[in-house]
Amino acid sequence: MNIAVLTISDTRTTANDTSGDYLVTAMQESHHVVPARKIVRDDVYAIRATISEWICDDLIDAIVTTGGTGFGGRDSTPDAITPLFDKQIEGFGELFRFLSFSDIGTSTIQSRAVAGVANGTFIFALPGSTGACRLAWEQILVEQFEASFSPCNFAELVSKLKPTTG
Repeated sequence: MNIAVLTISDTRTTANDTSGDYLVTAMQESHHVVPARKIVRDDVYAIRATISEWICDDLIDAIVTTGGTGFGGRDSTPDAITPLFDKQIEGFGELFRFLSFSDIGTSTIQSRAVAGVANGTFIFALPGSTGACRLAWEQILVEQFEASFSPCNFAELVSKLKPTTG
């Protein structure tokens, strides 16, 4: 799969984006292609602009964002992306928080991790910590992005969800 990585932060740079670095490395080690990577400020319109551009790109099957999913004053990732969803993947946030409970206890209720599909492109919004990205990748996404994972996976749905042109 072709998976784009978007880091959402007012403080991260290419020099200290450990979560984005982890995701790119993990994706490539799992034989996925990362056709785009970007860091944007935690601003609803900056986030939507990048996501909107990427969901129109036929070379991008999925987008994984990191950052901006908490309750801080500038945390706006879910607010920016959920209006773009054609379908929401409710189980993703539920499963993420369930798995996260063993790591961070009840603090997991402050996570607004969400996922959905927009224009045939899967979008997953993860918290900004490298640990949260590792948990989401290793315990959820790596299997769902693998075409051979049974009984079902997101990889097999990509071609079915992409709009046809012409």
